[in-house]
Amino acid sequence: MTGILAQNTLSRSLLQNVSNIVKRLSSHFTYYPDESKPIDGQTNKMNMMQAINNAMDITLKTDSSSVLFGEDVAFGGVFRCALGLQEKYGKDRVFNTPLCEQGIAGFGIGMATAGATAIAEIQFADYIFPAFDQLVNEAAKCRYRSGGQFDCGGLTVRAPCGAVGHGGLYHSQSPEAFFTHAPGLKVVVPRGPIAAKGLLLSCIRDRDPCIFLEPKILYRSAAEEVPVDSYEIPIGKAHILREGDAATLVAWGTQVHVLLQVADMASEKLGINCEVIDLMSILPWDEETVCNSVKKTGRCLVAHEAPLTSGFGAELAATVQAECFLHLEAPVSRVTGWDAPFPHVFEPFYLPDTMRCFSALQQLINY
Repeated sequence: MTGILAQNTLSRSLLQNVSNIVKRLSSHFTYYPDESKPIDGQTNKMNMMQAINNAMDITLKTDSSSVLFGEDVAFGGVFRCALGLQEKYGKDRVFNTPLCEQGIAGFGIGMATAGATAIAEIQFADYIFPAFDQLVNEAAKCRYRSGGQFDCGGLTVRAPCGAVGHGGLYHSQSPEAFFTHAPGLKVVVPRGPIAAKGLLLSCIRDRDPCIFLEPKILYRSAAEEVPVDSYEIPIGKAHILREGDAATLVAWGTQVHVLLQVADMASEKLGINCEVIDLMSILPWDEETVCNSVKKTGRCLVAHEAPLTSGFGAELAATVQAECFLHLEAPVSRVTGWDAPFPHVFEPFYLPDTMRCFSALQQLINY
């Protein structure tokens, strides 16, 4: 009997330790909230989900042509970004669609071409691929093929993307690079609540179709004091979040917080100051800000969750090499996901976490 009790106690202890490990490894970053405000005035504490909801609320209130639709949007969506909007604006403006991503994109293109402001939600970015033909062959080319006579610039496609700690191969992908190969689209990825609200409002009001990718792990990771009034953050303009002269660290979305932590580690352990840049949008992307920074620092590290091969970091590396070649002290470094399907239990080993990025930075400095 004593042996059985001891065995049960040991089992409970092991299970508890495993649970603690899983909990610890499910988040590969420390969240760095924005302190600066894009506009003056009243603020409310919001997480990123609430900030996105607020941006769509403002749009539905001020633009009578605006509609919001997608799978399960009527009750708020899987991540509750549309919570309460149908009750507020009615079933004819906030509504569910069939489980058909191609149809969601096609319907949005038609609405936008007819002059409406269409906000389409793809439930997970992993399932945007059935809509790829509509977005790349129709939405991106609408203005060009009509000689400017018509367009679908009122279309914004929102999609939760990236790792979440337990998503596995069909709910954790980062497909941004696929769409940056399609002239006519804009691709935007926010790093937190303040950025999300301003960038989403910019996308909705922009006259080009926009794909707005929302790192799902950030929805409730932290809150910021978000301005209550409407404001926009320019698409195509990067933010320098930390100034430095030792190396330029570039990312978007969740990886921005990883690199901010790496910059703190570099200051503490190596005694150097790194410049950290959030691209904000990757189509278009702010070549001038990045290249000016690299010319100053002589070193560049890019981090993203998507696989290495043909990831958007390759475009950054090629441009930096071409524009900053005589200023570089080391080859451009990329720290990314692996060229493999996104794993489930091995997610912590797949992600470019602080230690992988810090190790790459050390190699850059010592090159």
